[in-house]
Amino acid sequence: MCKLNELLTQLCPCGIKYSPLSNVCKSLPKGTLKTGDLNQNGKYPVINSGKDFYGRYQEYNNEGNVFTLAARGEYAGFVTYIEHRFWAGGLCYPYRSKNEDELLTKFVYYFLKQQENTIMSTLVARGSIPALNKADIDKIMIPLPPLPVQQEIVRILDNFTELTAELNKSLEEEVSARRKQYEHYRDELLTFGDEVPKMPIAQCTERTKNIKWKENTAEYRYIDLTSVNLKNHQIESTTLISASDAPSRAQQLVKENDILFGTTRPMLQRQCLVPQCYDGQICSTGFCVLRTKIGVLLPEMLYYLMQTKAFYTYVERNQKGASYPSISDADVKRFEIPIVSIPEQKSIVTLLKHFDVLCNDLTSGLPAEITARQKQYEYYRDKLLTFKELEG
Repeated sequence: MCKLNELLTQLCPCGIKYSPLSNVCKSLPKGTLKTGDLNQNGKYPVINSGKDFYGRYQEYNNEGNVFTLAARGEYAGFVTYIEHRFWAGGLCYPYRSKNEDELLTKFVYYFLKQQENTIMSTLVARGSIPALNKADIDKIMIPLPPLPVQQEIVRILDNFTELTAELNKSLEEEVSARRKQYEHYRDELLTFGDEVPKMPIAQCTERTKNIKWKENTAEYRYIDLTSVNLKNHQIESTTLISASDAPSRAQQLVKENDILFGTTRPMLQRQCLVPQCYDGQICSTGFCVLRTKIGVLLPEMLYYLMQTKAFYTYVERNQKGASYPSISDADVKRFEIPIVSIPEQKSIVTLLKHFDVLCNDLTSGLPAEITARQKQYEYYRDKLLTFKELEG
């Protein structure tokens, strides 16, 4: 900080000039990809409208040293920096500095990251699908301190970012170890001898219904494959749809305690129990919807059985397609599960819920050290990226 203060005093004692983003940064190529175009073995990551990479693709349309802003959806306005070659999807805005000798792209990224919450709250139009207008981004005023000042700010923030990443990696390793312990315990608890009868999932679940859009004028929350978080198995983002704008895959009516299992790229383990707040809503045909028969099988019991190693070994053997594998609903329902009494199922479910809570305690809130470090990072970032504007 001392070096930065010296640079500011020496190089810009009267303040910093600001300029609209469109004057100092250039828009870069982007291209829409269909889900089927993605390949998990693709060489280049794909960034689109989410917080994380959307997938991988065999081609790239940007060299790297680029920042992007998500254009639509729940994370519209989210800012990402990509260092290496990548593919920019149709639902983001990629930019780079027009002159790296005068303005560092990464400096602009850090400044916009600091402004991210403001962008999301003031520039994103909150309709049925949140959207960010490129014209509004281009008007954002960007500070233009001398290059040595930018370089020092980027160096400091890079160091903070690296340290935070190391702390998070340690946490993830601890969580992974706890998760493996939990999975071993769960599989042991859900393994029964030959004396326990087995039944195909189809025989212990009920038929579900599809919506008839021609006869319906109501609005529904739409649960797409991307709505389900792969780590915590919770529905985190949905869109509001009606007959006029419903995607072709929006067909299946769901009820509370239905199990949704993603049959597209099934080894991703995209599954969840439908909570009460989504009772009566719509999900994608990319999910196999399973509704257990009352008195035969508890929803939670089936949910846990479908997380076991035995189930995913079965899925791996029965999925079809190389680049974008999938498994049919019929094949999912052929998987045989052990059927024990309802009281025994309740006992097993209770034990697994308790162990699940213990396993997830580490991720229910960031450890104090990481929380403190994040607050420290945000405080210094705000201080570093707040400048006195040059008058006149």
